[in-house]
Amino acid sequence: MKTVFLAQAAVTVFMTGVIWFVQIVHYPLMARVGIAGFQSYECDHARLTSYVVVIPMLAELLLAMYLAVRLPSLFSITGAVLVIVIWCSTFLLQVPQHDVLRNGFESSAHSRLVATNWIRTIAWSVRALLVWYWIH
Repeated sequence: MKTVFLAQAAVTVFMTGVIWFVQIVHYPLMARVGIAGFQSYECDHARLTSYVVVIPMLAELLLAMYLAVRLPSLFSITGAVLVIVIWCSTFLLQVPQHDVLRNGFESSAHSRLVATNWIRTIAWSVRALLVWYWIH
């Protein structure tokens, strides 16, 4: 079980770092790419980002659900709920904005992307605090 806790901590802390970088650096800089190159930039962004986040996100989902079922507690269930919030936010809020941006830069879609991404940023940050507390 110790391995499961450590694996969850690793993927959660990793994804928390990724999401803060995306929120503070990457997404805001999208507005500076320029109209001419934005469409190919957005397609490359989506493809390359998936290489970095798909496996850790899947691992985190599976580990969080496993812990919530195997060791139900306030921490494990809250952690699982936060993962569900992250996945729902990703596929219901951020992916649709990326779909709009894939056709070219649109200021309103970019603004919605940055604003709604705070949901994931906060949720992952709370998860990181939870796993930190849980391990200690």
